Amino acid sequence: MLSCIAIDDEPLALELMKKYISKIYFLELKGVFSDPFEAKKLLEYTHIDIVFLDIQMPDINGIEFSKIISKKDSAVIFTTAFSEYAVDGFNVDAIDYLLKPIEYDRFLKSVYKAKEYADFISNQEMQDGYVFVKSDYQMTKINLKDILYIEGLDDYIKIYLPQKPILTLMTLKTIALKLPAKEFIRIHRSYIIPISKIEHISKSRVKIADKEIPIGVSYSESFFAVMDKRMGG
Repeated sequence: MLSCIAIDDEPLALELMKKYISKIYFLELKGVFSDPFEAKKLLEYTHIDIVFLDIQMPDINGIEFSKIISKKDSAVIFTTAFSEYAVDGFNVDAIDYLLKPIEYDRFLKSVYKAKEYADFISNQEMQDGYVFVKSDYQMTKINLKDILYIEGLDDYIKIYLPQKPILTLMTLKTIALKLPAKEFIRIHRSYIIPISKIEHISKSRVKIADKEIPIGVSYSESFFAVMDKRMGG
């Protein structure tokens, strides 16, 4: 799933964006905003993959607002009724530019461009052996080899590292999509672990760095199947 928000000072435009977004299975709408500074509060503490951003707004130009959004954090798709803004939009590395009134097929094409970008960033991070997460109002780089285990806490996750844990607003399901499946495995509704960090395995628990982590009943069969395969069983 790709998280997204829409920012536009026109209520009808926001209603149209909500309607279009609801039709696309891999989009999850996190909010619509008529005030970009309200949206900025959300962007400060949670990861958003796509920002649909109107250009002409009363308090701040959408292009100027896009410059305060971390380029690594969110893909920007501009929406506007004025075609002369197109060049400016691409000068700030926008993924696409949608001219109002927005047709659904054009919207869909734009969304798939954003999806390709998000997939590329995610794959690049995995190949390079790291992920970025938002913590304490900034993007923090975490090397995969340093992760001891990850614990889910409702809408948050805690990533345990040798130094200190990192807390970020994200679900276990979302972080799992960012991790290489051959190296990380979910063993409980509240835990993901790196296979290489396992020290001991019992029938119902694994031990990592002096932490006894439970193996959930619904995850047990798949976990032991993976471990048997690793051991040549």
